[in-house]
Amino acid sequence: MKLLLDTHLLLWAADSFERLPPDAQDLMGAPDNELIFSVASLWEIAIKRGLGRDDFAVDARVLRRGLLDNGYRELAILSAHAVAIDALPAIHKDPFDRLLVAQCTADDLALVTCDAAFSAYDVRRIW
Repeated sequence: MKLLLDTHLLLWAADSFERLPPDAQDLMGAPDNELIFSVASLWEIAIKRGLGRDDFAVDARVLRRGLLDNGYRELAILSAHAVAIDALPAIHKDPFDRLLVAQCTADDLALVTCDAAFSAYDVRRIW
């Protein structure tokens, strides 16, 4: 299965994998699952780190390199993703989260997240 990890899950997976519940660890460690991160997440991390947010203290360049070195696939932001946002209901105001939902919709990906706000969207949500 193709799994797009939301931004917070990427941060936890990179910094403290043991912080994830065992079922999430199993899902991410299953050899048949393809782990994917969005450029939108790196963009969000870079912006929020620049604003001094403690929960986004990681260097996006270092995180990207680590994800790629560990077999994650990078998902670029395409025009199809940008225009898919227009079809989303105005449930969630965070532009980065809305872009992740649009990417899942456009590319038939499952979103791995612990954020309950995503459950209101018509997207496969895991965990």
